[in-house]
Amino acid sequence: MAAPSGGRRADPAAARRGHAPGALAARAGRAGADAAVSAPAEAPRSAPSTLRALLDLRPPAQRQAYGAHRQQRAELHLPDGPGPHPVVVVLHGGFWRARRSLRYMRPACADLARHGWAAWNVEYRRVGRSEGGGWPATFADVAAAIDHLADLDAPLDLTRVAAMGHSAGGQLALWAAARPHLPEGVPGADPGVAITAGVAALAAPSDLEATPDLYGPGGAVFDLMGCTPAEAPDDRYVLGNPIRRLPLGIPILLLHGDADRTVPPRRSREFAAAARAAGDQMNLIEPVGAGHRTVVDPRRPPWRELIRWLDGLPARSPARTRAAE
Repeated sequence: MAAPSGGRRADPAAARRGHAPGALAARAGRAGADAAVSAPAEAPRSAPSTLRALLDLRPPAQRQAYGAHRQQRAELHLPDGPGPHPVVVVLHGGFWRARRSLRYMRPACADLARHGWAAWNVEYRRVGRSEGGGWPATFADVAAAIDHLADLDAPLDLTRVAAMGHSAGGQLALWAAARPHLPEGVPGADPGVAITAGVAALAAPSDLEATPDLYGPGGAVFDLMGCTPAEAPDDRYVLGNPIRRLPLGIPILLLHGDADRTVPPRRSREFAAAARAAGDQMNLIEPVGAGHRTVVDPRRPPWRELIRWLDGLPARSPARTRAAE
């Protein structure tokens, strides 16, 4: 682990909470190789001048409905300048349940916009509070929200669309990236706008079938999918489980703190191994001492790994949309 800046000794308790000061040590690489990655000590470029500005949770000026349900809505954060701007579809977490909303992703979206990416912060129907979420509604909402980008009156470059999700949103982002390869007629197939540039999953449960206590009765996956894998009356787990949809055919980033106590880091390691075996371009980064929420906090060094990855994506992506055909 890199020595903390200024020669101070790291606080082990702070490291376990994901708030260790100084440089970031991370495990990253391809083909299973681990390499140390140190984040720069300087602040992110174009950082807000005050903490209050960074933590401003107010919605942006552009709020859009992509469907009739009250939860079928999204917020567009635009960078300065005329565009057209590349797009990041942002999907929040919360174990697919109604207790979490897109609100906590607003600081991340604002930072993406500061770095030149239009951020499309998506709300979707979730499980609980009579929202009607779960299979297939939650998946259909994500697909509809992404396709709605083509209907926006905004300077967007739809040849460069990436997806980024945190926690359960990371599972949905990986699934969204697989939409072009879904069988005809299933939820999310035949995308109007496809994820073309890359997909980033932060602290994501990327294999819905890997944890029995989650997909058993009362578990978050059970609530999402409506049954256990063994009891499924159809192919919903084959269609909705990202690890079953490999290869994705676009660059993948998995960012998962090694101190995450909510979603085990081994979920990302297992997905990374499967993606590499399938031939995908895979980057796994495990920030040392980072917890579940640390990786999505723009104030923390792990977030800069996402920004660097986005900045390194190709300037143009292969067209994978109906509009381009």
